[in-house]
Amino acid sequence: MASTPNDSTPSDPLRLRFCGLDFATPLVLLSGCVGFGDEYTRVEGFSHAEVGAVCLKGTTGEARLGNAPHRVCETPMGMLNAIGLQNPGVDHVVREILPRLDRGATRYIANVSGSTVEEYVRVTARFDDSPIDAIEINISCPNVKEGGVAFGNDPDMSARVVEACRAVTSKPLITKLSPNQTDIAANARRCLEAGTDAFSVINTLTGMAIDVERRVPVLGNTQGGLSGPAIKPIALLKVHQVYQVCQKHDVPIIGQGGVATAEDALEFLIAGATAVGVGTALFYDPLVCRRINAGIRDYLDRHGIPHVLALRGSLAAAHESPPCGG
Repeated sequence: MASTPNDSTPSDPLRLRFCGLDFATPLVLLSGCVGFGDEYTRVEGFSHAEVGAVCLKGTTGEARLGNAPHRVCETPMGMLNAIGLQNPGVDHVVREILPRLDRGATRYIANVSGSTVEEYVRVTARFDDSPIDAIEINISCPNVKEGGVAFGNDPDMSARVVEACRAVTSKPLITKLSPNQTDIAANARRCLEAGTDAFSVINTLTGMAIDVERRVPVLGNTQGGLSGPAIKPIALLKVHQVYQVCQKHDVPIIGQGGVATAEDALEFLIAGATAVGVGTALFYDPLVCRRINAGIRDYLDRHGIPHVLALRGSLAAAHESPPCGG
């Protein structure tokens, strides 16, 4: 069933409300792809009017240097990264970086990462006492107290993190779900019960690349996160599965994974996303958001659709497949 805006429909068909925040467009610049927000404004021709929100780089309790190189490598239709959460720590981000951001231009979402529940809580509480607009919890981090298994791959651990972070902030809480798990819908249910306000679906898929001449991993960390067009079919399915959980509660989703064109963005909206994340495409086409927005507007005009949110979850049921051999 298609969704409509919570508030009265604005005159601009791309403007919407997400967790009570005003988004100029449904596009969100994803964490790790635009630094801490101010770096991307240096791109000639960029305008904040083209995006609804910017997700800041993953932030931990203390400063981290990140993984040994190589940290990034190109793959067919994608990219592997193993940055290792290099960041200056939450106190520096709040004191030195947030005051520099033009908060009148767009919405800013902090990305919280940690190795323990206690670290997630500390970082979330620090951002709660800051001008940040919303907080995204990256639960794909390894839990050092549980042998390194990612928080996001276990519904119980995911819910524990969400519940603990919910207790220390009143800001909109967005849980970033991992695709590297058995049942993403079950995880989403647990996170909803624990108090999340929204989801971002999906995080990167785990992968690796090998230097065949040297017979060693290309990445210094051996494995990394795969992003880009190669993961879009997986991401679309995961968004659709999570939307089945979210729609009766009117919980919004940022759909992401391989978005590079207006058609990509439209697919995520139809699958159930309220907003659409753009990440890897920015590395080779920094002004891609302008073209995506233009394509969405053209689609709405051609189909006589008054507002982008009318597309949300509008996927029709598939036709029955013919019998095998039929």
